[in-house]
Amino acid sequence: MEPAQIMFCTLNTHKVDMDKLLGGQIGLEDFIFAHVKGQKKEVEIYKSEDALGLTITDNGAGYAFIKRIKEGSLIDRIEAIKVGDLIESINGQSVIGFRHFEVAKLLKGLVKGQLFTLRLVEPLKAFDMIGQRSRGGKSASGGQVGTGKGTLRLRAKGTATVEEEPSAFEEKAIEKVDDLLESYMGIRDTELAATMVDLGKNKKNPDEFAQALDEELGDFAFPDEFVFDVWGAIGDAKAGR
Repeated sequence: MEPAQIMFCTLNTHKVDMDKLLGGQIGLEDFIFAHVKGQKKEVEIYKSEDALGLTITDNGAGYAFIKRIKEGSLIDRIEAIKVGDLIESINGQSVIGFRHFEVAKLLKGLVKGQLFTLRLVEPLKAFDMIGQRSRGGKSASGGQVGTGKGTLRLRAKGTATVEEEPSAFEEKAIEKVDDLLESYMGIRDTELAATMVDLGKNKKNPDEFAQALDEELGDFAFPDEFVFDVWGAIGDAKAGR
């Protein structure tokens, strides 16, 4: 399989399930399923509303794809567009190599009341009748592979490391920050949210947190209001709220 053919990967299911996307952490017993390019399609859309109803994510290697379509939205009414579709271009402009927030910004900037064109690639459909893999699998010898309590953490900078599972506080904080990412930027990205929580959990004040974000994630150019909301979300999670 050529790496360029892989659109995204899911954990423990062959289905196009955006809740099972491979992110920053992999359980030691997890199976990884690669979803490869299938049929290409070009869709012309009239932007009759300000919001398209799309949530965009990416695979970290230059492919941005549709993670969620809001029910009842403009895009939801277009049958040809599906969750999991890779976005190749917008109005003829290639977005291969773009991060999800860059693609979301381009889509948000499209003029209301005009037509625009999306070139998409849908995931290859196969094995639709296969059931989802159950957790806690065993090796051929009958012995357990591991406890499943460790996770393999993939980082944008540095090597992969095996770490303990996130604490209850971290899980709650990551969920809150992920919600804020969707609210402010139209994306969900648990790996990015986990990185932000890591950067903020030991900081003493929002200024230290903002500086850490600039040093590690400066390309995102997060607005000040968003940074303060993230700082507040991390604080709420620490307090059990």
